[in-house]
Amino acid sequence: MAGIVSVIIASIFQIYPAKYVREATNLVAAALKNSTTNSSHEDLYGKLFYFSILILSFSLLRGLFMYFMRQTLVVMSRHIEYDMKNEIYEKYQSLDMEFYRQNQTGDLMNRISEDVGRVRMYIGPAVMYTVNLIVTCSITIYVMFQTNVALTWYTLIPLPILSITIFYVNNLIERRSDAIQSKLSDLTSFVQQSFSGIRVIKSFGIEKQFEKDLHEKSIEYKNNQLSLAKVEALFFPTLFFLTGLSTLIVIFVGGLLVAKGYEDIGIIPEFILYVGMLTWPVTSLGWVSSLVQRAVASQTRINEFLNIKPTIYNTSIEPFIFEKNINFKNVSFTYNNKVLPALDNVSFNIEKGKTTAILGNTGSGKTTITQLILRMIDVGNGEILIDNKNIKDINLNAFRNQIGYVPQDVFLFSDSIKNNIAFGKEKINTITFEEIQKASNKASLTENIERMPLQFETIIGERGVTLSGGQKQRTAIARAFLKNPPILIFDDSLSALDTNTESEILNTIYNEKEGKTMIIISQRVSSAKHADNILFFDKGVLVENGNHNQLILLNKKYAELYNNQLTNSEFEIEEVNE
Repeated sequence: MAGIVSVIIASIFQIYPAKYVREATNLVAAALKNSTTNSSHEDLYGKLFYFSILILSFSLLRGLFMYFMRQTLVVMSRHIEYDMKNEIYEKYQSLDMEFYRQNQTGDLMNRISEDVGRVRMYIGPAVMYTVNLIVTCSITIYVMFQTNVALTWYTLIPLPILSITIFYVNNLIERRSDAIQSKLSDLTSFVQQSFSGIRVIKSFGIEKQFEKDLHEKSIEYKNNQLSLAKVEALFFPTLFFLTGLSTLIVIFVGGLLVAKGYEDIGIIPEFILYVGMLTWPVTSLGWVSSLVQRAVASQTRINEFLNIKPTIYNTSIEPFIFEKNINFKNVSFTYNNKVLPALDNVSFNIEKGKTTAILGNTGSGKTTITQLILRMIDVGNGEILIDNKNIKDINLNAFRNQIGYVPQDVFLFSDSIKNNIAFGKEKINTITFEEIQKASNKASLTENIERMPLQFETIIGERGVTLSGGQKQRTAIARAFLKNPPILIFDDSLSALDTNTESEILNTIYNEKEGKTMIIISQRVSSAKHADNILFFDKGVLVENGNHNQLILLNKKYAELYNNQLTNSEFEIEEVNE
């Protein structure tokens, strides 16, 4: 409300100077017409100085209230933008993995940046300019009609044409700007993927092909930019022509009225100032209309996400400490758009303090189990019990906070190695360098880090692009060790390591298992054979369950995999010895 009042007062102070300009012009005209003495000159100078002070004072007051106007309306819109971005980000955080599988990252980013920005432009500038348009036009046109009706009608003729032209051209500019934004997003995504996958690009020797693809996308982007530039090149001359046309009409019609003695000469500069006052509000009409349309479309897009109800959410705020076991009871799960189940009627028990290994070929459902334990996805049939409580009924945040998870596809941030290792801790600032170094030692990573220029302060690039696959996995393992949770899940996280490094880390894992529940998912028997219990899956079905010796004696799929991997390992050793 304060902002709207400021707009009204600023518009009132804008009107008065035109009246004083008219009076000053008339005084000068009269002085030039009549022969005057020195004393009359002094009187003229005094009055002109007085009018100058008045005009300056009104301008300063108008500027002051315009400042208040912007401090209320525009600043308020920035606060609303801040709140909206936080609300959307919080909503994103609450949504489940299925949502992220169905939506692209670029679209999520656009809604929290571009769409929120458009809504802010409506709440702030659009409201401000709309109020300014209504108030300024109402007061100015009223004063113009009070001054001279005929001249007012002539002066207003080009302004509706100006507004309609701007509305049409502005929509054209917006459409072409959106096309440019889309091409820029494509170009940015392409370059980002190129940098992220630079190792693969170089290894295949296809740099020239990527240069060609980038050139084609750059041409498309350039053509869209040129198309917009052509419209803008016509826009401003049209704007100045129609504005100038109103001024010419004032001078021509006003001159005729003055020549015939109907008006004094001061009416011409007065109306020229009125034209200037009306030009921007009328010009902004088309721009504001476009802002409103874009804001409505953007708010609709934002609401689409805000109205989504997460299928997985925390149902309890009660404290939870893992004490007994994780129990799968007749669990089945099928991914969307899939026919065959990832897990089919699976039942098993993971006891606290024990190490459980989950083995199976690719596509056997191993990673699905970790996603179910973390409750990134929910079971289709059956139930998962944590300490004899359904996983849907416990404090999910508290349960996840007790898990150290090392995923198969490691994600590292474009930050120092030190901060990437410390990522899993809630209070990063309280972590000492000794703790980070100890976790790095456990993951057999320290030797590699010490060969880097800045050691633990080395920035590893986006998604850890400067590290090898094994170094990425060991960084993620060090991150889990530093967190030191009661439950550790290694989801095929040793696959990129050589045999010696795998053996070192496995020794650390088994030495660290006292009081911890370990879940090791792998395709290698070497990672699983020392586990307390081994679950062997085949096509989503649990086919074997027992320790290493029991499954060897069973002489089925596990034994077959063990013998195959043992034979391959021995063959490789023989080749090296030769």
